[in-house]
Amino acid sequence: MPGFETVGLAAILAPAGTPPAIVDKLHREIAAILKMPDVRGQLEGMGLEIVASSPSEFAAYIDAESKKWGKLIKDAKVTVD
Repeated sequence: MPGFETVGLAAILAPAGTPPAIVDKLHREIAAILKMPDVRGQLEGMGLEIVASSPSEFAAYIDAESKKWGKLIKDAKVTVD
């Protein structure tokens, strides 16, 4: 479909309402792990691109993707049988 690109991703999410201090700690720890050479090497060896964005950056990405694909689904009149 012209103008659209899809990517696969793996992410770690916390339940809605998780206290910001916990979200921040999880983000710091996971980002540190993803910087470890052995972890990074294994993931990149599988062809993965590592992106350790901040929680707010990832929330904005999810929001933008939801809007983009929601519009496509609505415009194409996609339904689930």
